[in-house]
Amino acid sequence: MFVILVYDVGVKRVGKVLKTARRYLTWVQNSVLEGDISETNFKKLKAELLMKIVPGEDSLIFYTFRTKNYSKREEYGLKKGGEDIFL
Repeated sequence: MFVILVYDVGVKRVGKVLKTARRYLTWVQNSVLEGDISETNFKKLKAELLMKIVPGEDSLIFYTFRTKNYSKREEYGLKKGGEDIFL
């Protein structure tokens, strides 16, 4: 499945949430990650993130698609994140 994760968390938890999410998805922009992920890893990701947030203060939004083919992405301006590898 293809997943887009959008999060808004307290400053003290941003690093922990980002670090956890990057183990499963690709960072594309501030507070946004995306990528292909198995159902099992998606469940693990959600469980790990739910342990790191404060429900009354933070929010997580997951957009899920069967495959990336059902999504369309248009990107303008400064490109952030991505899978670029620098050598």
